Amino acid sequence: MDVLSIKGRAPYEIIESILQRGIQSFTPPQEESIKRGLLSSENIVVAAPTASGKTLIAEIACANSIIGRGKKAVYIAPMRALVYEKYNEFKAAYPYVKTAMSIGDLDSGDHGLQNCDMLFVSTEKFDSLLRHGISWLDRIGCLVFDEVHMLGESGRGPTLEVLMTKLKQTCSAQIVALSATIGNSDEIARWLKATLVQSDWRPVKLKKGVVHDGKLYYLDDRSALDVEEEELGGKSPIQEIRILQDTMERSKQLLVFYSTKRNAEAGAVKLSEPVEERLTAEEKMKLEKLGEDVLNVLDRPTEQCMKLSKLVRKGVAFHHAGLMNAQRTKIEEAFKGNLIKAICSTTTLGLGVNLPAHTVVVRDISRFDGGGSEMIGINEVLQLFGRAGRPKYDKEGRAMLIAPYKERVQELYRNYILAKPESVESNLGVIPVLRTHVLAFIAEGFLNSNDEILNFLKKTFYGFQYGAEEHLKNVIDEIANDLKRWGFIEEVGKKEYLATKTGKRVSELYIDPLSARWMLNVMEEEELDTVGILYMITNTLEMRPYARTTEEAEEMYASYRYIHKDKTIYNEFERMDYGYYDPVRAFSTAMMLKDWTDEQREQDIVKKYKSTPGEIYSKLSNADWMIYSAIELAKLVHKSAHGMINMRVRLRYGIKEELLDLVRLEQIGRVRARLLFMNGIKTVSDIRSNHAVVERALGKEVAKKVLDQLA
Repeated sequence: MDVLSIKGRAPYEIIESILQRGIQSFTPPQEESIKRGLLSSENIVVAAPTASGKTLIAEIACANSIIGRGKKAVYIAPMRALVYEKYNEFKAAYPYVKTAMSIGDLDSGDHGLQNCDMLFVSTEKFDSLLRHGISWLDRIGCLVFDEVHMLGESGRGPTLEVLMTKLKQTCSAQIVALSATIGNSDEIARWLKATLVQSDWRPVKLKKGVVHDGKLYYLDDRSALDVEEEELGGKSPIQEIRILQDTMERSKQLLVFYSTKRNAEAGAVKLSEPVEERLTAEEKMKLEKLGEDVLNVLDRPTEQCMKLSKLVRKGVAFHHAGLMNAQRTKIEEAFKGNLIKAICSTTTLGLGVNLPAHTVVVRDISRFDGGGSEMIGINEVLQLFGRAGRPKYDKEGRAMLIAPYKERVQELYRNYILAKPESVESNLGVIPVLRTHVLAFIAEGFLNSNDEILNFLKKTFYGFQYGAEEHLKNVIDEIANDLKRWGFIEEVGKKEYLATKTGKRVSELYIDPLSARWMLNVMEEEELDTVGILYMITNTLEMRPYARTTEEAEEMYASYRYIHKDKTIYNEFERMDYGYYDPVRAFSTAMMLKDWTDEQREQDIVKKYKSTPGEIYSKLSNADWMIYSAIELAKLVHKSAHGMINMRVRLRYGIKEELLDLVRLEQIGRVRARLLFMNGIKTVSDIRSNHAVVERALGKEVAKKVLDQLA
């Protein structure tokens, strides 16, 4: 179907924008979506492989809502990086449309968003906006849910499911849901009362196979009985290196997926020498600059920064959650620009952001989940395989598994390549998951009785899949009783509820009611010291997974429990219904934060807790949210929040209390503040009267910026 064929049915601005990007015709999934009512506001579920054109389907629906019908459109995605990517793409395609992105502060109604026409938002952020009572729901004409197969994910899935159910009930907008290939996309379509567009079309042919002993075993035709084999280029007896050699002989790039950060880093080391041998002089020069950039994203490079920098200079990188965001961005851009030739990654790179390669290898098909080793699912492997083949660059892509011995080839083929995709199943129907949402229903005034909540949950994907009315009744009763006992809701009729002032604020803060109850109990009874404040915020659900336990933390926890044996903070929590509870690891996390506020270097903290810079900064981000929430809760119970306010600043900058005054100024962080302090400059007032000392300590350029603020 030619793009011009929708002339008269879609605003010409949409056609013009598509043509300007060199797109002359629609892909099969796009054509089918248009035929099934995309332009006439029909609900549509699109289940198709990566790079099949799902984003353009969503874009057309959104632009049609805005330009054609004068309505707003909202694009909801589970990951911030994906929201950011889609926001930039749409803004470039429609620069004249008022477009906004919101992925941050969960305690904000973002009233300015009412003036935008196109909003890109994370799942949690839009759920939070609903809790704050946005006034423009009736002005939304199109809702896009990207990566909707994540309904089955235990972490983000339930929030996505509740959000979709709530919007179905309160908003009359067209729903466009985008999904990877899954086993029950038809079930999701029926739940959403949507038309299903299902396709296995992809722009680049995909060859899927299993590698063993330098040979790729594959089927060109799924109905064929015999597996064909192909000798790979290169000579290395190490499987990953052999695949790399073969890929680079074709002047292509490689993505290798591993089960752990450690494996990904070791894989990058393994591939670095073969890649370096093939780099041109110009590439080596550019990689030197890139290596310097990734080395210096922190004030002081950690061992991981140095390791990554060394590998990047050789044309290889590892990629996982332990990296800093700036490092990840630089690596992804360099890979897209064909400067980095191979990336060794954990499976996080397989989700969301568009980073394809000619050849993709899933090296590890099992992972440790805390209770033992488990095989990764078919759908996850298919998602990772979807990164193979770059439109506009490749005529075919290759996706491979590695068999450690010959007998495993057939097994891997049968279990992953020939197997049907798995069905997505809801994880909603359990108390810890529902507790936050039930409080939100009541706090918003959206649902106010057991019967109303039950009727709503019956409309969720969980209710659609399982029914389970009696189970849901019991769950709602138990949650409501807990919320009443904790003082977050009150009963005003027979099983009818209103949120208390505290309950409403807890819901707005977007924290688990049990975490809020814990912090309120502690604040009511204790005058907290530094360790107490940090332990109060780390001993919460939101701070999991906790930092690794150190021997020092174990000893200090035992000491604190003995010294404070009569205090709530070290005893009350054990009497709470909190499921799996590990106070020592929570305390160890508090000790890690304390080390940061005691101005220990990042690399020393990384080493001590066997962590990574990315993980530490993620913990600091979560800690900032929890201490902000604690400060807000302290206001409700009229407790002094002075110590917590100071601690929030200390956590943000990683400083001791004596530097608090200095970091009020821009350009002054933990390193410069300590430098000034060591030179006798201890307050902002000291800066005013010691210009020469400030200039000597910070240098003329930075000193001028600091002094200009005081002027």
